[in-house]
Amino acid sequence: MGWKGVLGFEYGVVQAPLGPDISGPELVAAVANAGAIGFLRAPDWETPDYLRGLIKKTRTLTDKPFGVAVILAFPHEENMKAILAEKVAVLQVSWGDVREELVHEAHCAGVKVVPQVGSFEEARKAIDVGVDAIIVQGREAGGHVIGQDGLISLLPRVVDLVGDRDIPVIAAGGIVDERGYVAALALGAQGICLGTRFVATEESYAHPIYKRKLLELDETEYTNVFGRARWPGAPQRVLETPFFKDWKSLPAHESEINQPLIGHSTINGMEKDIRRFSGTVPNRTTTGDIESMVLYAGEGVGLIKEILPAAEVVKRLVEGAQLLIHQQFGGLKSKDEVA
Repeated sequence: MGWKGVLGFEYGVVQAPLGPDISGPELVAAVANAGAIGFLRAPDWETPDYLRGLIKKTRTLTDKPFGVAVILAFPHEENMKAILAEKVAVLQVSWGDVREELVHEAHCAGVKVVPQVGSFEEARKAIDVGVDAIIVQGREAGGHVIGQDGLISLLPRVVDLVGDRDIPVIAAGGIVDERGYVAALALGAQGICLGTRFVATEESYAHPIYKRKLLELDETEYTNVFGRARWPGAPQRVLETPFFKDWKSLPAHESEINQPLIGHSTINGMEKDIRRFSGTVPNRTTTGDIESMVLYAGEGVGLIKEILPAAEVVKRLVEGAQLLIHQQFGGLKSKDEVA
């Protein structure tokens, strides 16, 4: 059922890139050291030297391979050159079409290309340009959500589309534990990609209040209230905080542009003011009214009960899924079969 690791990694578990800087070197290295796939998130502006620094710092913390993710909707050409020059193991891209030229350039540098898609048509285009794997994101996912389809309907369609090609399909959206892992495997996936579960880890760069709210709150909503001016047309799934409940019906003509300042952050080396309705989640440096800032979370957040080391998250996913399949379905015979 797809238990062997994907893309040459030990396990089929992927830590989603968490923006703007929540999946920093500490988290990515911890995930890599646990045998899973960790992704740094490239800044949303051109800063290749800073990005090289993130990659180099991660390499001081692990000798295992890892990846870098790029949002194609933002300036990225120079950052992309830095990623390929550093020859990271995997390039993840989203929010834009994957060009055949990019795939060729990446392969020439020894870098595998994995797009995240939110529709059947996006998946078809990605297959046609020769990508190495596909992350299928369902509408259940936290943060910016690229498609409208639920994972349980979209995932098997993409699996069928891939057919017997050597392109692993990785499921994303609302998965936080071994039950979600097994469900994804049953739908044909060869791996899973988790975001919210890895925000709630010791190594993530999220603000402590953000992490605490992931444990305290269990409802989310799909909305476009946050970051309308900076990233139009990019809806998001957020925690239903008291602030969000008060403002969830924000008129369509309103945005963060003329709103009052509610905080300040240092993000990828740059000082940033945070206005009300900004789309920027609070990191460890953030000061101000944290509970009035956007807090992204997927629909599975209600299943997260504690902040764990990232390695423990990976361990529980793999061993828990193995045990579940063995007990419920009699599918696995030994721990060595889990990868």
